[in-house]
Amino acid sequence: MAVSLYSSSPTCLLTLLFVTSCLLLFPDLAIPTNAGIIRHHKFEIRLQNVTRLCHTKSMVTVNGKFPGPRIIAREGDNVLVNVINHVPNNISIHWHGIRQLQSGWSDGPSYITQCPIQTGQSYVYNFTITGQRGTLWWHAHITWLRATVYGTLIILPKKNVPYPFPKPHKEVPILFGEWWNADPEAVISQALQTGAGPNVSDSYTINGLPGPLYNCSANETFKLKVKPGKTYLLRLINAALNDDLFFSIANHTLTVVEADALYVKPFETDILLITPGQTTNVLLKTKHYLAAANSTFIMAARPYFTGLGIFDNSTVAGILEYEYPNGSVSSSTFTNTSIKSLLPTLPPINGTSFVANFSSKFRSLANVQFPANVPKKVDRQFFFTVGLGSSPCPKNQTCQGPNGTKFSASMNNISFTLPTTAILQSYFFGKSNGVFTTDFPRFPLVPFNYTGTPPNNTFVANGTKVVVVKFNTSIEVVLQGTSILGAESHPLHMHGYNFFVVGQGFGNFDPKNDPSKFNLVDPVERNTVGIPSGGWIAIRFLADNPGVWFMHCHFDVHLSWGLKMAWIVLDGKLPNQKLPPPPSDLPKC
Repeated sequence: MAVSLYSSSPTCLLTLLFVTSCLLLFPDLAIPTNAGIIRHHKFEIRLQNVTRLCHTKSMVTVNGKFPGPRIIAREGDNVLVNVINHVPNNISIHWHGIRQLQSGWSDGPSYITQCPIQTGQSYVYNFTITGQRGTLWWHAHITWLRATVYGTLIILPKKNVPYPFPKPHKEVPILFGEWWNADPEAVISQALQTGAGPNVSDSYTINGLPGPLYNCSANETFKLKVKPGKTYLLRLINAALNDDLFFSIANHTLTVVEADALYVKPFETDILLITPGQTTNVLLKTKHYLAAANSTFIMAARPYFTGLGIFDNSTVAGILEYEYPNGSVSSSTFTNTSIKSLLPTLPPINGTSFVANFSSKFRSLANVQFPANVPKKVDRQFFFTVGLGSSPCPKNQTCQGPNGTKFSASMNNISFTLPTTAILQSYFFGKSNGVFTTDFPRFPLVPFNYTGTPPNNTFVANGTKVVVVKFNTSIEVVLQGTSILGAESHPLHMHGYNFFVVGQGFGNFDPKNDPSKFNLVDPVERNTVGIPSGGWIAIRFLADNPGVWFMHCHFDVHLSWGLKMAWIVLDGKLPNQKLPPPPSDLPKC
C-alpha cells in the first residue's frame, strides 16, 4: 500500500510539495518507503504513426512507443500507473501475472474488474508486488488493442537477494508480437460480423521489428549484440494475438530457468515453445573468441498450429552479433536466401510431440526457499471442456462460418457474454441482477467423446455465468480440450492466481486412472498453460485472493468468440482476506 504523505507538520508539508513537484516533472519516479519503493508511471494512450514493411499507419500506443514502455520494479514495491486515454477507443490495461492481492480493482480486464477508461478519462492502477519476482508483462485488455498496446514488466528480487542461477552479464527482454497493415480492431469486427475466422497478421515481430525475411523489412531487424564467453538472461514474452511460437538461436543452447515469473529446475534446450501470454527466462551462454570470430547467428520464431483455420505461416528472424575484442561488431550482409540457409532448425508447424515433450520438462524448484505449495487435499473439483463451436446465423444474413453458421468458442458449452457493467463492481455492491448469474456448470451438461468423433450439434449456449467459491478453498480443475471443430492447443490464462499443473495427457481425461499419476511433489507453477491439442491438463490452486478473476484462452480470436469464464472468490474473515472498496477514480460504464 502507498504510504500517506499528509501531515500537519511543516517538514511533512515541505516533503509533500517536493514529491508533488517531482511527480509533475518526472512521471516515472521511484520514491523510497519503509516497505519498498513507490514507483510512479504515466501511460499516455495516444495515436502514433508507425512504419513497418513500408506501410505507415496510425495506431494506438502507450507514450508513442511500439512496443510500449518497460516497467521495472522489485519484489515488495508499490506500483502506481496513471493511464490517461487520449484516443477514441476505450482502453484498459492488464498487468499479466500480477497476483493483485487485495487489489482486484487494478487487474484490468474490461467489464470484469472495471469499466474501460473512456476518451478523455484516466485511471490510476495501484498494486503492490507481493512474493513475486521475474518476467511478466502488461497489455490492453479490451477487444484486440493489445496488438499494439503491450510491454515488459520486470520484477527484480529484493535487494541483495541473488538469482538461484549464475548472475548474467546482461539481461535482455525479447517480446514476440505481430505487425498488422490493417487495423486489428477492424479485422475482428469484420470476423464477428461475418462469423468467419479473422484475417491474419502481416508479420511476426521481435521487439516490434519484423526482420529480414519479410518484404521491405531488411532495416527493421532486431539485433542482439553479445560478447564472447558471457552469460545473458533473455526474458522471452509471447505477445502475439493468436499463435504459439517455436523459438531457437542457431548453434546455441538455451537453459530454461524461469516460467511466468516463477523459478524452475534448470534444463537445456535448443528449441522452446511459448504460448501467447507466457513468459520464459533463459540463459544464453555465448561462444568463446575462436568459435565466434567473424560470426553472426540467426534467431528465429515461427508458429505451432494444429487447427483447421488460417494462420500466419511465416518466420520472424533476428540476428545475434558477436563483438570483437577491439569492441567492433560483426556486420555480415545477408540476403533473404542466405538468411533462410542459416535459420535454426525448428519443429514442423504441427509438432505436437515436441510440444508435449518440452512442456513435460518444467518442474518447480520445490526447495526450502522456493517451495511448491501444491494443495494435497482438494475441496472442490471441476471439469471444464474447452474448444470451438458455432452459433446460428442471424436471420436475413449470410454467415461464413462452419456450414453457414458463426464461429463460437466455449467452456462447458457456455460461450461467455461480456456484460455492460463490470462484474466486480456489481458483485461488490450486491447488484448482480441482470449482470451475471452464479450457475456456471461444474461439469459438462452433456458428456460426449471430447477428442473423438464430434457431436452432430455444434451449437453453444450463451450467458454471463460465474463460479463462486469460499475463501481458502482448494480447487482442482481438469481442462479438457475438444475436437468439435478441430483439435488445437489453447493457452489458458488465469487472472489473480498462479496454479500448479499437476497432470496432463492426450485423449480424454480418465478420472479413475489419471489422478494416480499426478505430480504433487514439484509440479510447475504458472499463470498461463497450453492445453494440449487433443488432450487435457489438470491444475490446482488455493482460492486465497478475494475478488472476481477472469479465466480465458489467450488466443484473442477465441477470447472474442467467448472462450472465457470468471471465478468469484468470497472474502475471508480477517481484514487482510477482504477486498477493499473501489478507488474513487474507478472508471464508469
